[in-house]
Formats: sequence, structure tokens, C-alpha cells
Amino acid sequence: MEKIIQTELEGVLILKNTCYTDNRGIFRELWSKHKFNEFSLNLNFTQDNFSISKKNVVRGLHMQIKPHEQIKYVQVLKGSIIDVAVDLRKESKTFGQHIKIELNESNNFGLLIPAGFAHGFVSLSNETILFYKCSSKYDKKSEITIKWDDPCLAIDWNVKNPVISLKDSNGISLHQFKNKLL
Repeated sequence: MEKIIQTELEGVLILKNTCYTDNRGIFRELWSKHKFNEFSLNLNFTQDNFSISKKNVVRGLHMQIKPHEQIKYVQVLKGSIIDVAVDLRKESKTFGQHIKIELNESNNFGLLIPAGFAHGFVSLSNETILFYKCSSKYDKKSEITIKWDDPCLAIDWNVKNPVISLKDSNGISLHQFKNKLL
């Protein structure tokens, strides 16, 4: 990891990964506990995930709540995405706000998303390969899906004819999520 960039949402970090390129191709370090510790990011990841998405696929917005809340570290190995993180921390000054960043195989960025955020992305490539680490196991009972196109969030996915799963189409609104918190 070369550097960390703090976003406007507290705890959401853009990480510039170390990448070496020569006439053979590239070598990129995806994860180094030692380097994360050097930057005071003492994280305990317990699960790695991998997905392949076609162009215009929107996945999300997903999160897990206690006791299986997750920190996620997302990277693109091939292709390109617009990655979105939505702040759903109850006491946060930025509750309901989101950030978007392009992650692709060339810019070597990773996005660190703290617990309490919903996560989603749209694939910009015909084949996007995404790799991400999670700090807790997947637990269906702890999962919340926020509707990807909720007007309250006003996320511009910049995609025509998105490909959406049934689960993501049936996500709850930000208003419904707020009511669960009360």
C-alpha cells in the first residue's frame, strides 16, 4: 500500500495499492497485514469474496448489522466499477450520504468501507472481476438490502437498463431502514 486518502465520509478510505509493472505484466499487492498495521489499520479480516459481473450489473446496496457487521476492503482485479458506500450509522452526521469512486484494474485503488455502511457497485465493463475482504462471516439473518435506486439516496448510477437481482430489486428504502433503527 502506497498511501491512504480520507474521503468526505469518516472512515471510508481510498487505498492506493503498490503495483509493479514490467515487460512480463503486473504484480499488485492486494493485502498486507504488516502494511495496514503501519498505517494504524489493525483489521482482522475473516472472509474473502470474489465476484464476476457483466456490464451494467448493479449489485447492492448490502450491509450486515450486529452481531455480524462487516468492514469491507474492495478491489477490482479486472474491468471497472463505480463503487458506492452509503453511511447508515445511526449517530453519524453524514447518515444517508454516499460516496462514489471508480475502481479499475489500472488505478490500483481499493476502497475500505467501515461497518455501518451499505455497499454496492455498477460494472462498467463486459467482465468485471471484484475481490473483497470482509471482517465477519456472511450471515443471512444479519443482512440488510437497501433499494439501490431509492430516491432518498439520489445515487446517480449512470447506467441505462441496469441488470438487477430480485433481492436487490426488493430492497428496503432508507425510510424503512431508519424506522428499524428507532
